[in-house]
Amino acid sequence: MQNKLYTMKEAGQMAGLSYDTIKFYCNKGLVPNVQRDKNNYRVFDEKMINWLDSLSCLKKCGMSITDMQQYLDYCLEGESSIPQRQAMLEEKRHILVAQLKQIEDSIAYIDFKQDFYNKVLAGEIPYVSNLTM
Repeated sequence: MQNKLYTMKEAGQMAGLSYDTIKFYCNKGLVPNVQRDKNNYRVFDEKMINWLDSLSCLKKCGMSITDMQQYLDYCLEGESSIPQRQAMLEEKRHILVAQLKQIEDSIAYIDFKQDFYNKVLAGEIPYVSNLTM
């Protein structure tokens, strides 16, 4: 039984990527072994769509195209490169955790200020500013 093949547009809808993004990834060599239909259009099976999902996630993690190419090279090497892939992902994880901490701190500051402003507007506390006398 042959796997169902999807057009680039369908693959993009399934992976949440634009047609142009998939084309860019293909042209950069980030989508290996792309199949072509009888009209020479790119077509994608479920495995390739799952890989497109992975590329999307790697991009959201902050990986550059060069990093993504390196990660792909490791993946194509097979099981022997799992430690290198783990190291790449762990490095990205550390960066994301630090970014998350910064975002949480920023949200906490906004919540603090909003609470302060709400109390001032409700007449519960006097307005005090560090910028004015």
